[in-house]
Amino acid sequence: MSNSNTSQPETGSKTPKNDVLLDVTGFNCPIPVLKARRAARNMTAGQVLTVRATDPASMIDFKHFCNTTGNELLDASEADDVFTYIIRIGR
Repeated sequence: MSNSNTSQPETGSKTPKNDVLLDVTGFNCPIPVLKARRAARNMTAGQVLTVRATDPASMIDFKHFCNTTGNELLDASEADDVFTYIIRIGR
């Protein structure tokens, strides 16, 4: 499910390579986390899932998602009402 158009070049930055980009903007709870869970099932340990969401409750939802699934929330940010979550798959 990797898409080369969404991958970030590794140029020595601390931002991990994006393996899968999931855009769930416009969806409200619980859809963003459910779609992330489905995407994560098709990924292997160590891969990075980047999720873009607009639901303000997603900040709480993705922290909980990572805490209960063994995935690592590497970064959570917000810009222009879009929340971005960078998650390392941890199975």
